[in-house]
Amino acid sequence: MLLFTYMKRPESLREYRWLVAPEPPPGSPLHTIGDTIHPVLRQVLYNRGLTQPGQIQSFLENHYLQSRDPFGLPDMEPAVERITRALRDGEMIAVYGDFDADGVTATVLLTEALRSMVADRRQIIPYIPDRFDEGYGLNLDSLAKLRAKGVSLVISVDCGIRSPVEAAHARSIGLDLIITDHHGLGREIPPAVAVINPKRPDSTYPEQMLAGVGIAFKLAQAMRQFAPDLVTGDESNLLDLVAIGTVADLAPLLGENRKLVAEGLAVLKEVRRPGIAALMNVSGLTPGQLTAESIGFSLGPRINAAGRLAHAYDAAKLLTSTNSIIAREQAQLLDELNRQRQSLTRRLTALAEGMVDPEAPIIIARNTEFNSGIVGLVAGRLAEKNYRPAIIMEEGEEESRGSCRSIPEFHITKALDEVADLLVRHGGHAQAAGFTIRNEHVPEFISRMTRIAGEWLDGHDLRPSLAIDADLPLSDIDWALQGTIEQLEPTGFENPKPLLLSRAVEVVSHRPVGTDGSHLQLHVVDARRNGADGHSGAKRQPARPYPAIAFRQGEWAAHMPRYADIVYRLGVNHWQGSANLQLVIEDIRPTEEESIAV
Repeated sequence: MLLFTYMKRPESLREYRWLVAPEPPPGSPLHTIGDTIHPVLRQVLYNRGLTQPGQIQSFLENHYLQSRDPFGLPDMEPAVERITRALRDGEMIAVYGDFDADGVTATVLLTEALRSMVADRRQIIPYIPDRFDEGYGLNLDSLAKLRAKGVSLVISVDCGIRSPVEAAHARSIGLDLIITDHHGLGREIPPAVAVINPKRPDSTYPEQMLAGVGIAFKLAQAMRQFAPDLVTGDESNLLDLVAIGTVADLAPLLGENRKLVAEGLAVLKEVRRPGIAALMNVSGLTPGQLTAESIGFSLGPRINAAGRLAHAYDAAKLLTSTNSIIAREQAQLLDELNRQRQSLTRRLTALAEGMVDPEAPIIIARNTEFNSGIVGLVAGRLAEKNYRPAIIMEEGEEESRGSCRSIPEFHITKALDEVADLLVRHGGHAQAAGFTIRNEHVPEFISRMTRIAGEWLDGHDLRPSLAIDADLPLSDIDWALQGTIEQLEPTGFENPKPLLLSRAVEVVSHRPVGTDGSHLQLHVVDARRNGADGHSGAKRQPARPYPAIAFRQGEWAAHMPRYADIVYRLGVNHWQGSANLQLVIEDIRPTEEESIAV
C-alpha cells in the first residue's frame, strides 16, 4: 500500500462533468464480432451508434455513406437548367460567397467548376463582400454593382437563405438569383430562381449537415450530369477545397461529409495546388502528415485570417494561384495575418473579460474597439471559459455588428429569432450566429436576450461535460491502439478522436511550458502496473512513462498530485523525424482513493 495526500483542483481551472459511456449491453451484435476488433474500437463504435456488422464494416472502410444524387437536393433541377442556359448564351455569372474559409472555398470551387465549362473564363466572376464595408451575405448595393457590370445571374454560396429583401431587390433590377446555403432558414424562403438548402422543410435529401462548400460541390456535380457536353477536367480536383471548407466550418464529420473529407484529404496529400503547397509550408505541415485536425488548426485559421483582418480575396488568390512564387507570397501574407489575428484576439478577449457580469446568464459586451473580424473568436473564448452563451458586438456609428457563440443547452439562432424585430439581419447555427442591429435598439436587445437566456437556461447544470468513450488502464496504450483509432479518421466535429480515461496514474514529472507557462508538460506511468492486463489477462510489462501535454492547464504545476485520474486523447508527436505517442490531456482529477495497491 502506498499512502498519498489528496490535493484539490486549482480554483481557476474549470470543473467538468465526466460522462463515461456505458458498455454495449450483453445482447448487442457488437459482442458477436469477438476478437476481430479491438475492445476500445468496439466501445467507440457503440458510442457512435454503429452496432450492426454491416454498418461497422462500411464505416471502417470509409464507405459509411456513398455520395448522394445531387438532384435529391431541393430546387437543383431549376438551378442547373438556368445555369446551363446562361453558360450556353454567354451570360455573365457571378458566384457570390462569404468571407470565411467555407465561403472562400465554396466560391473558388464553383467559379472553377463553371469556368471549366466555358471558353471565356471572364464569363464567370467570383464576388466576396468586404466584411467591414458590406458585411455578411447578400448586399443591396453589391447586387446593384454586379448588375451594372453586366451580370445577369448571381449564384450565392454559403449565404443568402435569410435574405428575402435582397432577393426581391435582385429580381427588381433584372438579376436572376440562385441561392445555395446550409444555414438555418428564416421565416420565409427568399424569392429566387432556386433555393438549394438541405434544411428546407420540404427537402428529402438525407444529409442536412453539408457545409456551404459541400453544397457548392453538389451543384457542380449536378452540372456535370446535366450538361455532360460542357464538362472538362476531373471532378476530384475540387475535393481538396471541399475538405478544407468542411473541416474549417466545423461541419459534422459523419455521413457524406466524412466521405467527402476523406476523399479530399487524399487529393490534398497529392498537393495539386501550388497555393496549398505554400500554405502547408508556412504552417510546418508535410503532405504525409495532413489530417482533418491539421486543417482545422493550421490551414483553416490562416485562410480565415484574410477575411477577418484584410479581404478574403487574399485567400482566394492563394487557392487559385498557379504560380509558385505568387503562392509563396500569398501564403506568407496569410501567415502574418494569422499572427496578427492571434495577438488581437488575446487583447480584445482581455478587454471583453473586464465587461463580463458574473451573475448574468449570458455574456454581452459592446465596444468601439472590438473588430468585427475578431468578435466571433472573442465570443468563442468567453463562452468556453465561462460556459455561457456569449455575444460580442463591434459598435459602429449607427449600427453594431455582433457575433455569438453558445453552449449545447442554448440554441443561439433561435434566441435571435425571438428578437428579430430589433435586428437588421441575422442568421447562423445552433451554437454560432451573427447579426446587425441599429444602435438605438441595443439596450432593449440586451434586456430581452438576458431574459430569454435566464428562462431557457433555468434549471440546467451549467458545467461543461466530457463524453468519455472508454475507461482503460494506462498500460493498454500502445501503437496497436493508435492504429486502431486511426481507423476512425477523418475525425472531427461529432466524430471526434476517442476520449479516454485512465485512473490512478502516477505523475513522475511535470513542468509548465509555453511562453507564459500556460500549458503543462508531464510524464505519467500506470500506478497499478503489476496487475493483470485489463483486456488480455496477461502480466503487464514494467511501467514506462508516457509523455503528455495539457494545454491551458499550466496552473496545475503548483498543485499537481502524485496520483491522478486523467482524461485524454491519444496522439502522435512528430519531432525531428521521429514519431512518439503522446497523451493530449483534457482534464485532470486527483485520485480520490485513500490508497493505491501497487
